[in-house]
Amino acid sequence: MCFSAEVSFTAAAILLPAGVAAIQRACKTERRYVPIAALPLLFGVQQALEGAVWTSNGNSQLVAQFSLAYMFFSWLAWPVWVPFSVYFLEPARRKPLFVILAILGGIFGGAQYFPYFVHDNWLVTTFLGQAISYGGNEIFDYLIGRPAAYTLYISVVIGSLLLSSHSNIRIFGVLVFMVLAVTYIFFAYAYISVFCFGGGLMSLYLVWMIFGGGKQSLGPARPI
Repeated sequence: MCFSAEVSFTAAAILLPAGVAAIQRACKTERRYVPIAALPLLFGVQQALEGAVWTSNGNSQLVAQFSLAYMFFSWLAWPVWVPFSVYFLEPARRKPLFVILAILGGIFGGAQYFPYFVHDNWLVTTFLGQAISYGGNEIFDYLIGRPAAYTLYISVVIGSLLLSSHSNIRIFGVLVFMVLAVTYIFFAYAYISVFCFGGGLMSLYLVWMIFGGGKQSLGPARPI
């Protein structure tokens, strides 16, 4: 994220063990919570990759490789994994909604991510003092425009959380939406980096939830 490699690696050092602990707890209690419990771990991996981007500054080849790995999470992992993880928590009658969102996220994310392998110059990583900007060309720039594309992305990722029948998951969705708002207002110049960093920190709420915090313990979802 912004600031430095130390910030990214520190975030990873917190999120990785927290995610492992959450997964272990979910395995012992309610296994259907394992995918959502894995989010802090996945965010930790992404933050470690951004730390590697920072430390590779000056080596364009390494920066490109680590940036490509980082953007896998931004474009492809989150719009698929988030609705996928909520799917397992929902009653049968609501599961098709999250299947649709995961498929939509996969189509969108794949269209955004895979062109990077064909067009070497499409992913541009820029170091802005105390921030990293991941910019360049995106396929939807030529189809529906970037604002519409990002609205679709947000609708899939955050919408999957807000549409959950679990109050704790909806609360997590609100927290992520707050991160989005702060990013849009104050950090638009490095929005991908800041949004993913903030989302990673907010995922610690899920660890707290898995270990018994929040309005609902691990158990059947309540209909809304």
